[in-house]
Amino acid sequence: MDEDNQMLLADGFEEALLGVTRGPGGGGEVIAVYSSDRCIDVLVAGGMELHEAVEYFDYNVVSAYVGERTPLFVDEVTMPELMMHIEENDE
Repeated sequence: MDEDNQMLLADGFEEALLGVTRGPGGGGEVIAVYSSDRCIDVLVAGGMELHEAVEYFDYNVVSAYVGERTPLFVDEVTMPELMMHIEENDE
């Protein structure tokens, strides 16, 4: 992979990396995928209060678009949590 096509990583969030995915159709760019909760845990471990960490993460990390290879941040959920969310949205 040449330097112009390298996957982008979120600095300081190595412990929160879940894996990688590919863009649409499976043939796109390789994109790093991180756990939102684990990223916030990293910020708290670094000395932020929880509410500060959530605000910082939402504004400075998730909202930062740096091109097609911008990392993705996902909320980890269990199947029961997902089903409850689906049911709540069906009402």
